[in-house]
Amino acid sequence: MQAIVEQAGDAYEVAVVASDKPDAPGLAWAREHGIATFALSPKGIGKLAYEAAISAALREAGVEIVALAGYMRLLSDEFVAEWRGRIINIHPSLLPKYKGLDTHARAIAAGDEEAGCSVHIVTEELDAGEVLGQARVPILPDDDADTLAERVLAEEHRLYPRVLADFAAR
Repeated sequence: MQAIVEQAGDAYEVAVVASDKPDAPGLAWAREHGIATFALSPKGIGKLAYEAAISAALREAGVEIVALAGYMRLLSDEFVAEWRGRIINIHPSLLPKYKGLDTHARAIAAGDEEAGCSVHIVTEELDAGEVLGQARVPILPDDDADTLAERVLAEEHRLYPRVLADFAAR
């Protein structure tokens, strides 16, 4: 999220930072940088009510594109339909390989020579939307999931803002 904000330039404006964790450090960082925030825990209110509240906050802030960053919840088909073609996400693999979790460990276990990250359009199917951009990282002989994750994360911070800028210019 910080890379998205810091690299926005004139390409896009971050209207609001939203989180399902009211104590998320990114919310405090956003407020310190003058960005509106929205936080709501989904506990006890149900997924659809929770997503309706998020959607209302996004609309109220004038959001045109939803850029997920570190959001680890599956979105409902209803939410995806409401924002169809306007939700993008970063995923720590070279999609369509290794959808879901534990991507770095899976790439190493498969004996892959490279890993990376992908920015894609969010659809109802997990990590299956159109890939808008990718960055590749070699898997080194002494890599474990953590060391590989560090190098992939550095590429995520370069790739995501660039792809978001291109997507916003469409």
